Amino acid sequence: MNIIRIIVLSLFVFTQSQADTIYNLIKIPNLEIYNLNTSNKLRYLYAKQPFTIGVDKNINCYNSEKKVLDKKYKIIKENLDRYDQKFLKKINLKYIVLCEDLSISKINTAGIPDNIMKTLILDVKFDESYFERVIHHEVFHIINDSYKEIFDEKIWTNFNVEEFEYAKCSTCTDKLGLDTYSNTNGFFTEYSQSTASEDMAEVFSHLMIGSDLKNIDPILKQKIQFIKINLLKIDQNFILWLKRLKPLNQKR
Repeated sequence: MNIIRIIVLSLFVFTQSQADTIYNLIKIPNLEIYNLNTSNKLRYLYAKQPFTIGVDKNINCYNSEKKVLDKKYKIIKENLDRYDQKFLKKINLKYIVLCEDLSISKINTAGIPDNIMKTLILDVKFDESYFERVIHHEVFHIINDSYKEIFDEKIWTNFNVEEFEYAKCSTCTDKLGLDTYSNTNGFFTEYSQSTASEDMAEVFSHLMIGSDLKNIDPILKQKIQFIKINLLKIDQNFILWLKRLKPLNQKR
C-alpha cells in the first residue's frame, strides 16, 4: 500500500509540476494537462476552472463538461494532426487550450491565437456546423502573425474588384456569416469580406478541410494560389502533404 501511495503522490507532483511549468510559459491560469503525448508534439490543455487573461483582463473562458471535452478533443486532434511537427514549429504553435464560452471584450469568438506564447485557445462549444473549418481558420492567424511580411494585405486586396473595401476590423462589420457560398464571387463566405486577414484565413481553412474547388471564380483562384505560394516559402513540403490530405467529413 505504501508503494502505491508513493507512486500516486509522485504522479501528482509530476503532473502538477508540468502544469506550473506550462503556466510560466503561456500565462494562462487554472489549466490541467489533457494530453502531451502526440505525434506532432502539440500539448493539449484544458480549463479546470474559468480563467481571465489579457493586458486588460478582457479574455474570458470557462471549464467544460468532460463528455463535451472528450468529444471535441477527438475532432480537434484529428484536424490538427494534419500539420506535422516541423511545420508547427516553424509557425510557432505548441499549446492548444480547450475551454468553452470563449470571449474577448465580451464578444464571443471561436478561438484566440497567440504566436508569441505559441498558444491557440479554442472554444469547444462553438457551432458544430463550422467547428472543423474554424480550427484551421485560427491556425492561419498563427501563421499570418508569424509571417506578416509574406502575407501582404495590399497585394491580397488588389485581387478584389476595384470598388470593394474591407472593414477596418473584423468586429467593425456585420459580415459574420460562415456558410460557404454556392456562388463564390471572390469570397468563400460572408465573413471573408470583413478584413483581408479574415479573408485569407477563410481561404486557408477551406483548403485544409478539402473543400470542392472545381467551380470557384477567377478571383478566388488567385487568392488560393497566393496562399499556396506563400505557404511554400514557409515549408517547401506544404503542397505535397496538402495533396495527401483526405477531405474531412464535417457532418458528425
